[in-house]
Amino acid sequence: MEIWRDAVDATHDFLTPEDRLAIEAEVRDFLPAAPLWLAVDEADRPVAFMFLHEGHMEALFVDPARRGGGVGRALVAHALALHPTMTTDVNEQNAQAVGFYERLGFKPTGRSDLDGQGRPYPLVHLRFG
Repeated sequence: MEIWRDAVDATHDFLTPEDRLAIEAEVRDFLPAAPLWLAVDEADRPVAFMFLHEGHMEALFVDPARRGGGVGRALVAHALALHPTMTTDVNEQNAQAVGFYERLGFKPTGRSDLDGQGRPYPLVHLRFG
């Protein structure tokens, strides 16, 4: 949860405080049972996590202190080795994330006005290749 919380606080300044708390509660309920891929540091502490579901990357969160060090890129490379035409959705207001995926070769395939929970946070739909 700490990685999620820190990453969201660093990149999702567009969330209302109420939505931020509601999303955190949803994530807190979901994460313990989710089959996550973890990236760990030299001391075996988690520094990033990714959730894949049937060729779709549902989540990628990197500890802000480790951003820019290749951890997210390595997790995406692993996911692409498993699913070469992987898709993902990114909050349109999170320009850093949109740019990250585009630099890795993802292309926009569409857009939704609402996020997956019906909140007013538009999503950009992306596919690799």
